[in-house]
Formats: sequence, C-alpha cells, structure tokens
Amino acid sequence: MNHMVKMWLEQGKVDVFLGYKRVDGHPLPHVFSKDNLADVDELITGPARYPLEKIAAAIISEKPDIKIGLLARDCGQRTLNVLHVWNQLNTDSISVLNVPCCPSNLKEHADCSYLEPEKRGPDKQIHGFDNNMSIDDVESYKPKERFERWMYEFQKCIKCYGCRNICPVCFCKECSLEHHDLIEAKDLPPEVPIFHLVRAVHMAGRCIDCGLCEDACPADIPLRLLYRKVNQVVKDVFDYETGTSTHQPPFSVLGEKVTLELKPLKTVSMDL
Repeated sequence: MNHMVKMWLEQGKVDVFLGYKRVDGHPLPHVFSKDNLADVDELITGPARYPLEKIAAAIISEKPDIKIGLLARDCGQRTLNVLHVWNQLNTDSISVLNVPCCPSNLKEHADCSYLEPEKRGPDKQIHGFDNNMSIDDVESYKPKERFERWMYEFQKCIKCYGCRNICPVCFCKECSLEHHDLIEAKDLPPEVPIFHLVRAVHMAGRCIDCGLCEDACPADIPLRLLYRKVNQVVKDVFDYETGTSTHQPPFSVLGEKVTLELKPLKTVSMDL
C-alpha cells in the first residue's frame, strides 16, 4: 500500500494523499505529499476512522484543480458518491485506495471500529434501544413504548455537536442545529426531541450508515438506527438508495421546478 501511494505521488497521479499517520501514539488524518515523500513510510491503516472524504471536499473547495488520493472503506466510497451527487466534489479528481473492511479475520486489514459493536448494559436494554437492533425490532414495540424509549435516548444528549462535526456528509454552510428559530442556543440539554429530529430530517437521503456519529456520541444514543429509519423512508417513497451511485440525484422525482404551496404549520403527534 505504501509503495502504491509513493508511486501515485511520484508519477503525479495525485497531488496529495489523505490517510493516517501515528502521532504521539494516536492514528490521525494526515496529508501526504511529494515534497515529504518519506512520510509515506508512516502511512497506516487500522480501526480508527475519520471523515477523510469531508477533508478532501474542504481541500477541493479551496483548490478546485487539485488531485487527491485517499484511503476509503466501503462507507467511504458511499460518502464520495453522496458528496458527488450533492455537488460537493467531483469524484473524477479523487483516486481511491480501498481498505478492505470485510469482518473476516482471514482478510488482510479487515478492521473497522464498527464491525464488532459493543454490547449494551441492562439499563439501556430496559429503557432505551440496543444500538445494534434492526428497524423491524424497534418497530415491534407498541407506539407508546417506542416513543418513550426514544425519549429516554434523546434526553441523554449534551448537545456537543459531535454527531454533526464527525459526519462525512454534513456540509451545509448554515446549520439548522444552530438556527435560533429551531434550536435555542442557550438550552442545555437541547429541547427533546426537536434537536435530533431536525438532524434526522437532514440525514434523509444523505446518511451512508458509517456509524461515525455513534462512535463520537458520548451519550451512546442510537443515532445510526434513527438515520437508517429515515433512509428507509426515502427508499420506500422515492426508491432512492443512498450512496450506491453518482448518477441518481436525490429526490429527482420532484422535478426541477418546485410546485408545492406553503401550508400553515399544524401540531402532529410524532410516531417514532
């Protein structure tokens, strides 16, 4: 792998390569370049994950003509597809070096922090959701109990914005989670459940199910499970599978011209 990256840089296939380098014992994102080719010997892989694709998009926004190489697992490739569809980057300027994330121990570099999920404690099992549950398992609860379990999970939030900051497909210039008409800046913990419902709506058609939000969440809220539900709605309603292609724009069935009329807001019950 290191030899391949060196060859890409030397031959000009890429101008920089995004990967991981161990710094003071911690694997951190690093930009490898031809000017410091010896650094490539320190390129590593492992279970640590960061949104390298988001970093690539930020670099390309500043230098549109730059050619970038990066390490990508399956979820990373889905991220690139989503960022391309949402016009955040052109995948033609990205060269991917795939990192296998198959859960087989017989496969080299078969590692990912989400392949061996942690077991949840008894209190969470009783009052909330096991993060590894399927959507069908969640919906097997009666609506009242399901609602109460989601409220139990949401009320643990400390509004650290870790889920948003780590998300590889969060790219809005102005974040609704900081909009004073939706989320009061001074409230801590945030108003339940509006904070997480606002973000869930924005994840519809975007979430690539990488699990980084749960990795970052200090309160162990089953965010991945919530976003899988909104993606399921998108699949059922629009027949759109997030991250599987760079050719299918999200919600294209709505057409190029908006014909919807504004309606007064009504109070509705939330059946989570």
